[in-house]
Amino acid sequence: MKEMKDYTIPFVGLKIGRHKYDFDLDKKFFEHFEYDEFHQADIKLEVILDKKPNMLEIELSFDGSVNVSCDRTNEPFDLPVEGNYHFVVKFGQEQDDLHDELLILPHGAYQVNIQQQVYESIVLALPSKRIHPGIAEGTLKSDVLEQLEALKPKGAQQNQLEDVDPRWDNLKNLLTDK
Repeated sequence: MKEMKDYTIPFVGLKIGRHKYDFDLDKKFFEHFEYDEFHQADIKLEVILDKKPNMLEIELSFDGSVNVSCDRTNEPFDLPVEGNYHFVVKFGQEQDDLHDELLILPHGAYQVNIQQQVYESIVLALPSKRIHPGIAEGTLKSDVLEQLEALKPKGAQQNQLEDVDPRWDNLKNLLTDK
């Protein structure tokens, strides 16, 4: 995958210590990874790079919201997303990014690209079920829900109660007579 230059941090000229970088992520960032589950995205990313003599420690902190479709009603809503991710960059013979919290760059590297770690940490911070908050509160007004309510059969519950065999009532009494 082609690297995005905005998320490449050169570390060769930096002094030993902590350095802060701020990024604004939008839908274009996720489209680069061909991730199309967001209608919109507005996420603030803070990157703290702690340069040490023989390694780098990078901490990602993000906070914002993404506009997604509800899994139940397909209504779009803003889902808050926040989280942290910490990983270490060390130097070795060849590049290796197979470990979750360790990135190995070849000796002589002068910059680190963090786009993959940013993408994975945000996508993994999202819940697997995306439910509109109005469903739990009972305040969601949706065309789909109104149509379902209008098409609901009238008196279906009354007919079920009338069709119950009275012998079952005697069996229910057995459970309560102790």
